[in-house]
Amino acid sequence: MNFLSDTTAPAHPDLIEAIAAANRDFAPSYGADPVSARVEAQLKAIFETDLKVLFAVSGTASNALALSVLCPSHGAILCHDEAHIHRDERGAPEFFTGGGKLIPLPGDHAKIGMDGLERALAEIPEGFVHTSPVRVLSLSNLSESGTAYTPSEVRERAGLVKDRPAFVHMDGARFANALVTLGCSPAELTWKAGVDALCFGATKNGALGAEAVILFPSVMDRFEELQARQKRAGHMAPKMRFMAAQFEAWLRDDLWLDLARTANARAKTLADGFRCVDGAEVLHPVDGNEIFVRLDEAIAAKMRDAGAQFYQWPDGSARFVTSWCTTKAEIVATLAAI
Repeated sequence: MNFLSDTTAPAHPDLIEAIAAANRDFAPSYGADPVSARVEAQLKAIFETDLKVLFAVSGTASNALALSVLCPSHGAILCHDEAHIHRDERGAPEFFTGGGKLIPLPGDHAKIGMDGLERALAEIPEGFVHTSPVRVLSLSNLSESGTAYTPSEVRERAGLVKDRPAFVHMDGARFANALVTLGCSPAELTWKAGVDALCFGATKNGALGAEAVILFPSVMDRFEELQARQKRAGHMAPKMRFMAAQFEAWLRDDLWLDLARTANARAKTLADGFRCVDGAEVLHPVDGNEIFVRLDEAIAAKMRDAGAQFYQWPDGSARFVTSWCTTKAEIVATLAAI
């Protein structure tokens, strides 16, 4: 009954086996191996376009590196006030961009509101020497409240910044969870909607530790710079094939989507159970595998006594995160405790 985070979950056995398989022989270093090439081909097919991919060990590294090739040191990055890059990355985006300014925006359920975005753009005119020009719009999908931007919502927001010129970055730490809920294609939720770079997370969905920075055609010419920045920052893994091997197994036969569906289904069952309990209020739409609920302390204590673990969110609510291996029995036991 561990709902602290999907990063507390074990890695999927297929991915562990893939690492062992990649360990049987010698291979070129730093992403020049055959496994990495095969994964890039897989991703081109999945996203229906040409692209470049670079593997990273953490979501923070992938976000900061991606933003560093999209935003100059004198530019600004618009994001939601609750965004991971703003609240949880200890200044890594500012550090990696060499001073890029993060400008947090409001919006319900941790999604940037159109009014707030339009207001910010109106207040930051292009070419005004006294303000940091907008060079990136960063969207988190899922958001930090577990909600999903639809393709039309991504397109709508991207359309407002494309004449700046500015790029669109997507933090996709839980991209798979958003995708299976929305029922659209990876292409429809990314480059077809105006996304230039995607940080594609596998760690929260069954990987041991594997993230991918995907550059779509609009910014593919920045790949060498991305590699250089990763190396200079000390984040380039010599044996990158072990991260690539996880992605190869994860993407094969849509395992990544199946794992996300399981996590999402468990979250929906748990959320439905909370909605039937006096003293429990679900605060946001449950579009993936995260539930934010305001609990009476007596209910929270009963759950803890029964062994349920969950995270106390800064706003006083409780966050429950299901994973690919959360069982139906764990959900039943959690609800039975209250």
